[in-house]
Amino acid sequence: VLNSLAFNMDEIFGGSADLTGSNLTALKCSGDFQKDTPQGRYLRFGVREHAMAAICNGMFAHGGFRPYCATFLTFIGYALGAVRVSALSGFGVLYIMTHDSIGLGEDGPTHQPIEMLESLRATPNLLVFRPADGNETVGSYVIAMQRSKTPSVLSLSRQATPTIDNTSADKVAFGAYVLDDFNVNTNKPVLVLVSTGTELALTVELAKQLSKEDNIGIRVVSMPCWELFEEQSLSYQLEVFPDGSPIMSIEASTPHGWKKYAHVPFGVDSFGVSAPSNQCY
Repeated sequence: VLNSLAFNMDEIFGGSADLTGSNLTALKCSGDFQKDTPQGRYLRFGVREHAMAAICNGMFAHGGFRPYCATFLTFIGYALGAVRVSALSGFGVLYIMTHDSIGLGEDGPTHQPIEMLESLRATPNLLVFRPADGNETVGSYVIAMQRSKTPSVLSLSRQATPTIDNTSADKVAFGAYVLDDFNVNTNKPVLVLVSTGTELALTVELAKQLSKEDNIGIRVVSMPCWELFEEQSLSYQLEVFPDGSPIMSIEASTPHGWKKYAHVPFGVDSFGVSAPSNQCY
């Protein structure tokens, strides 16, 4: 998606904090920005997360650029001061953060973000996207590019994710939407399961199993962006989360912030472990 945007928009300029091969953020349409190749639009920032974000703020402030920068999600902690400046100043910097959960596996607790999504979601004027598949990733990039006065964090996975039935690039703009109703005969399901990112596919499988084995009506909601959902009307919010239906959230991150939406938040409230991703989950 990033390369498609960069091919068509010359103002996109950015790079990675020494993780290009992992973030997959190199621009195929351009080489590196160097002394001998000043036309290049890709920067090798090195292991300098705060400086990387600060440089992107400077480029946006200068004008003529739509900068992006990338690292693992857990390492955005080193850049939070500059990310806050982006939000405070209305700089539409794109923060592309990969390896976004315990699902990254063997790198272990030092690389597995637990508290980072909550920290970012608590920041005013910052959009935090956690798309579940390619469709939602496209929608997240579209909104991020449209919101030129609001920085965006794209929280992306390391592991492969399937394309999930009924996901929508367009519906990302609502922040949350009904993905599917399983065995629901009215607009009042017995249980609502809401999830993000790589956990959404697992949530769908859980809903199928419970609706079949226990014969209960279950709604699955995808919620790629809390901040956009907060912008929607109360009537739309109640369409997604019907009054009176119990809600359970599922996200491989700290569950605290989910208490705003879910009666039972299910997440990770301790540092991760070093093991293959299927064992971490």
